[in-house]
Order: sequence, then C-alpha cells, then structure tokens
Amino acid sequence: MKVFVVGNVAVDETFAVSRVPHEGESIFGTRLSTDLGGKGANQALILARCGIPTIFIAAVGSDAKGDLIHRCLNEEPVAARLVKTCSEASDSSIIIKDERGGNAIITTTDCSRLLNLEEIEKRMKDAIAHDILVLQGNISLATTQRLIAKARSRKMKIILNPSPFEIGIEVHLMNVNTVFLNQHEAFQITGHQSSDAVEKLLTLGVETVVLSEGEKGLLLGTHAGIFSVPAHTCDVIDSTGAGDTLLAVALAAAILRQENIALRSLEVASRAAALTVSRSGTRMAFPTVEELERLLS
Repeated sequence: MKVFVVGNVAVDETFAVSRVPHEGESIFGTRLSTDLGGKGANQALILARCGIPTIFIAAVGSDAKGDLIHRCLNEEPVAARLVKTCSEASDSSIIIKDERGGNAIITTTDCSRLLNLEEIEKRMKDAIAHDILVLQGNISLATTQRLIAKARSRKMKIILNPSPFEIGIEVHLMNVNTVFLNQHEAFQITGHQSSDAVEKLLTLGVETVVLSEGEKGLLLGTHAGIFSVPAHTCDVIDSTGAGDTLLAVALAAAILRQENIALRSLEVASRAAALTVSRSGTRMAFPTVEELERLLS
C-alpha cells in the first residue's frame, strides 16, 4: 500500500514574539528558523519517517526557495515528484509564535494553486486500488474535486484535511473516507462544535471524523459512535505542525496495523504531536525516524 500526498510545500520562516501584534502595531521579534514547511510536505515527510511508502506531489518555483525545497526533501525518506513552475515564486509561510506556544501563520498559495490534474495524473500512474490519497486545502477546489473523482474511480481511500478552509470544500465531504480537522474548521463547515459537529459530518457521508479540540484532546467519530481521546500532556513550546503530525502518525499506525483509524492509532498520534509541540520550528520539531519507530512499535 502506498500513500500519495498531493498538496503544498513552502519555505517556513518562524519569528518569536511576546504576543501577536494588534492591527497597525509594530513590535519586536526574533527570527528563529528558516526550514521546509507546508501542510502537504509536513504530512508526507512524517508518513515517510514512519516507514510508509509515501509519494509527495507539489508545485515549486524556479527560484532559490525552490532549490532549498529540493535539498530539504532529498534529505527525507519521501519520494518527491515535484512540478516546477516558472511563472510563480515558490510558496512561503511566515509563522509568528508567541510566548504561550500559540502561533499565527500567513502562507502563500500562488504556486500550489497552479498544480493541475494533468500534472498530478502524470505522477500518479502507479496508483492502484486501496492506495491512499491525502489532500489538504492548499490546491484549488476545482483540482481537488477532479482529483477526488479520479481517486474514487481507482478505488483509492481518500483522506481530507480541509485546512486552510475555503468555502466550497464542504460539498466534497461525501466523497471522502476520512476527515481530519480542528474546531474552527468544523464550525465553518457545520455551524456546530464538538460532538455535534462530528455527528453532522458523519451524516454528510464521511466514514471517519477526527476532530482536534486542542488541549481537550480529540474526538473520533465513526458509524460505531463518537469517542474521546485525551491530549497527551506536555510543555507547549510551538504548536506549529501539531495537526500534521497527528494526521500522519494516526494514518501510519492504522496502515501498519492493517486497520481503519481507531482509538489506539490516535493515542499514538497524540503522543507524537506532543513531541512536536514541545520543540520549536517545523521540520526540525517533528519526531525523528527513531522516535516514531518506538512510538509505533
């Protein structure tokens, strides 16, 4: 079984501030790191570090940041099948991290929005039934819709993380198997919170719903009911990438056990996410191959 992650890749620049500034306000900050980022890249490289055969498809620009992205991906066990564009600069993100470990993120999608179905299809010719497609909210809705239809025709399993949220993504939920999302995205899609939101998503046709409620933990919704998974306690240094770690490790644990995402998969994923938030940065904060091997054993 292979996992195809189709999404975005970016260069993350992280700044530490005492607090997020108000509108029109200037404050001092400290640059912490420049590293590989983007939700698609994050999820792909963590899956690969878990030992899952992972193919990552994304668009990059013909620029210095694109060169950096290539170098960083070459250091990871992921199979990167990148589409080089000349008309746009590689995507980038500015991450503002406050003293409590919270963050605010500004990310560009000019490059990832150029990714079209034809280029993706060229890089998915080896996809077969029961392979898995992982999507986020960074590629265009039109491409997302067509890609979901293609994956369903191949009898692939589809996992969607609708982040960043865009109005219109909700109509595609009935065609995916699993949805990972946070409280804000759940409310934007359903108008409900907590277990009410999970129940609404299940009625839309989603088979499995994983709702992150931050420090309160997780909710898992399936046809068997709605179950809670407590958060793994830790000192939060930087919450960037926690959701990507959660998704990737939960999926990896389920694949390795040859089962659907279940409570024990999420318990392992919660511990992995706790490792991520206890460190600063993006890629450098993710659990290592050795750490993930111990968690997944």
